[in-house]
Amino acid sequence: MAKQVIKVPDLGGADQVDVIEITVAAGDTVAEEDSLIVVEGDKASMDVPSPYAGKILSISVSEGDKVSEGDVIGEIETEAEGEEEEKAEAEPEEKTSEQEKAEEKPVETTGGETSEAGEEKEESITVPDLGGADQVDVIEICVKPGDEVAEGDSLVVLEGDKASMDVPSPTSGTVVSIAVKEGDKVSAGDDLGVLKVVSSGAAKQSVEEKPAEEKPKEKEAPAKEEKPAETAEPPAAPQKDHQVERDLTVSAEVYAGPAVRKLARELGVTLNKVKPTGPRSRVTKDDLHAYIKEQVKKSESGGALGVGAGIGIAKMPEVDFGQFGPVTAEPMSKIHKLTAANMARNWLNVPHVTQFDDADITELEEFRKSMKAEAEKRGVRLTPVPFLLKAAAAALRAEPSFNVSLHNDGEHIVRKDYVHIGMAVDTPKGLMVPVIRDVDRKGLYELAEEASEMALKARDGKLKPRDMQGACFTISSLGAIGGTGFTPIVNAPEVGILGVSKLSVQPVWNGKEFVPRQMLPLALSYDHRAVNGSDAGRFMTYLVNVLGDVRRLLL
Repeated sequence: MAKQVIKVPDLGGADQVDVIEITVAAGDTVAEEDSLIVVEGDKASMDVPSPYAGKILSISVSEGDKVSEGDVIGEIETEAEGEEEEKAEAEPEEKTSEQEKAEEKPVETTGGETSEAGEEKEESITVPDLGGADQVDVIEICVKPGDEVAEGDSLVVLEGDKASMDVPSPTSGTVVSIAVKEGDKVSAGDDLGVLKVVSSGAAKQSVEEKPAEEKPKEKEAPAKEEKPAETAEPPAAPQKDHQVERDLTVSAEVYAGPAVRKLARELGVTLNKVKPTGPRSRVTKDDLHAYIKEQVKKSESGGALGVGAGIGIAKMPEVDFGQFGPVTAEPMSKIHKLTAANMARNWLNVPHVTQFDDADITELEEFRKSMKAEAEKRGVRLTPVPFLLKAAAAALRAEPSFNVSLHNDGEHIVRKDYVHIGMAVDTPKGLMVPVIRDVDRKGLYELAEEASEMALKARDGKLKPRDMQGACFTISSLGAIGGTGFTPIVNAPEVGILGVSKLSVQPVWNGKEFVPRQMLPLALSYDHRAVNGSDAGRFMTYLVNVLGDVRRLLL
């Protein structure tokens, strides 16, 4: 048994890369090439494999740390130390023999140059080992013919099922040609292009000036550390499948690392909707967070007329109406904008059901007309509105399932012990809904006076915010405007709204004959999350009966 130090291998020129995942813990047993940590730089992410098989003694880094080539990752306890030492010692001997062959041609000069220094030649670039992956996608071409590249510069970006990787240039030179294009699929060994390089005999000669017998001693120790660098090439490729899935592709055409893709899946974000700000249009975690903040802000504000964009509803297409004839664009009033946003939000969030019925208000109308003179003496105008308010308040008390609101946690229902009713008023600036409070405790004359005052304030633009808050239910009456029915939109957080259309005289069968009766069309819309159909049926039946005989309000 022997204790070995594990260091960060060659990173293809990258420096100070982020540790984004620790895939093992102290005490774990790993095989050679098993992933130890995952690092991510500006261009790609990569697994750092174990150079030995054995038991992990310690891990010296943590997620969020920055590491460079040669930094210590941890320690591992290995077996068969003698065999690994023999391999390490054999490697420099092989290199020495190759170097001796190479030294047969060059002739030393005073400056350490060779006769072959500066010779240009073309080299083919092939796809490196992909860690077992096959037929991976080419998602980006980083260079073009004529570009000068340094060793380690990215040539193309590949993406497989679990990770994206850059293919670095094996040496410095000039790009002659690129044999692939975006969208192609490639495997290890496939041709990527041709690179024109300049031979560097001088550099090799200067390195080889030391006696051959000293080289094994100098490289004996680092030989074990250099092995993972060779194994890890290319730097961006994951070596094999691991128990922890790091990169779960959300959008294959987007340039992003495994950690970002994993976060995107957890957040339910489609990456091609995120604006990238990283190098080479790379999507970063900050980009994801900024996108989420933007969507939350849109959701909270309602997005004005663009409500629904955050839940996958396509935005309405822009139309040039001027091509069909003369047009004039006018800015919407603030009230109109707020009403539009509120209606859109309520329609999208509330599952609406609308129930229809006709109320026979023949007797109610006879009673109201008979009280007109007395009402005028009191200085009020007795319209059908106070009767509707009083009847609706009684129905809310009789059927309390409508006098509720859903809590925004989705797990509670708020039951109200007060009866405040909103009254929709059409004004020059737009629709406004003042609220009449404690309707169940007020008489018809008091309700008539207050309704008239609120309507006048609404038309004059003198309503205060409190005057339009706290309603339990809303009545929207088209009155004499016309229409036989409509489906009003629930004004959340209320769970019900009553739509009242134009009164009409209709023949009604009384058991013996058809007689003319004054029928009032009613439409009750309700939030089906809070109110069941049977509750709505009872509410509407009670309301129709009370309007048909106002004496029931005394019961």
